[in-house]
Amino acid sequence: MHVAETLVALGGAFLVCGLLARAGVRIGLPTIPLFMLAGIVFGPHTPGLALVDDPADLELVARLGLVFLLFYLGLEFSLGQLLAGGLRLLTASGIYLALNVGGGLALGFALGWGVREALVVAGVVGISSSAIVTKLLVDLGRLGNRETRVILGIIVIEDVFLALYLALLQPVLGNSDGALDAVLGIVSAFGFLLALAMVARYGAHIVGKLVDTRDEEIVVVVFVGLAILTAGVAEQLGVSDAIGAFMVGLILGATSRADRLRTMTHPLRNAFAAIFFFTFGLSIEPGDVLGVAPQIAVAVLVTVVLCLVAGGVAARLHRYGRVAAANIGLTVLSRGEFSLILASLALASGLDARLGSFTAGYVLVLAVVGPLAVSMSERLARHVPRRWFPGPPAPPPERDGARRPADELEMDVGAASLERLGADLLHVRVSEGSQLHGVHVAELRLPRQSTLGMVVRRGTATPPAPDTRLVEGDVLVVFAPPEHRLATERRLRAVHRSGRLARWRGDHGF
Repeated sequence: MHVAETLVALGGAFLVCGLLARAGVRIGLPTIPLFMLAGIVFGPHTPGLALVDDPADLELVARLGLVFLLFYLGLEFSLGQLLAGGLRLLTASGIYLALNVGGGLALGFALGWGVREALVVAGVVGISSSAIVTKLLVDLGRLGNRETRVILGIIVIEDVFLALYLALLQPVLGNSDGALDAVLGIVSAFGFLLALAMVARYGAHIVGKLVDTRDEEIVVVVFVGLAILTAGVAEQLGVSDAIGAFMVGLILGATSRADRLRTMTHPLRNAFAAIFFFTFGLSIEPGDVLGVAPQIAVAVLVTVVLCLVAGGVAARLHRYGRVAAANIGLTVLSRGEFSLILASLALASGLDARLGSFTAGYVLVLAVVGPLAVSMSERLARHVPRRWFPGPPAPPPERDGARRPADELEMDVGAASLERLGADLLHVRVSEGSQLHGVHVAELRLPRQSTLGMVVRRGTATPPAPDTRLVEGDVLVVFAPPEHRLATERRLRAVHRSGRLARWRGDHGF
């Protein structure tokens, strides 16, 4: 493809993704399946205008989307947070992999394919999409949720397992010279990951000096170079490029410039991620997918059940409630880039040609069902018996012996007015399942003269900006004039129950 054609195709891809997503978001659809749908509709396998004839033409730009998605996610967390789960996190991740990879292997045999095909199906069904999981956590404002650490731990351990699985599968797919190559691949992959982990743990301050400058242009150029270089080295050593970008994000996330880097990465992440999912849609051939529709339906059903079971086990191990259980199980439901890569390797090795269509259809269905299910996870969780997930120990009783209802908004009012300011002080905690989670400060629309003065997150108090997104566990410090205090409490309760559109839904907080 010539330069001019490439620019037209890339610009058209950005535009159709944006327009389709804008239309879909208005009716509550997540952006991921909309970006994929744009790739299918304007791709080479459907009639009408084809912006791109060969998905490989946009492969590099799509890979950048994956790199920036995972790099941003690494900036949001620290190695200490991920390791805090310890044995429980390893157990939860091991159970998830055992259920899904084992279920995929059994499914491959049940569908009548051979041993090599069954091993490929096990990988396709067993590993979730790091890119889609990351995008969901960002889009739904769940990066601050306590169960997000478990989700991230699962996808990180999945990627480590992926390096091992690919190395072991190479002799099966015919791309390895023998067991020695497989062992060397495993050793180099784990050595690289261990080296990055040590840098994140002990050398982050040294790497941080590379971005320790006030010149934003230089900062952007340096961190983009670090992210892409590390991702490329990881790919060469048999580790997913995504996990390489994630690890360098972890390193920079431990520096004093982490907040600044997150702000600068936002536009890069949003733009290039759209092209990643658009390119994903370009590879799907609707006609061939229909031929293996029954197998796809069975695989989707098996995956949903196994992921929900694994999410429930992880929640119980960490003493989380039913909402967290649903969030874990449904967030890791989507399959994506690894499944397609594995299917392409299988086809190149001469395995059953139906594997390609099966994988494309399976991934597409879960890429649509997964985000929709995650967006409704809190409502779906209400149908799960509460006794299955007892959650953490209950708080101590109030002084009068009565307990606060579990679904009540935790709101305390200062014992005395702040006389000099002529205001009352309200402390509001964003509890699990609260619709305050994900709302921007500007969308609170508190009564006149009432002010959100501070947000306390993970023990750190910061002044909120209009675009500050509230997350579960936040404590809000609100100043309200006595005459407006009741109206302020009502508004907060309404948003707690019904979200940013509380008034449109008839909830006035009474």
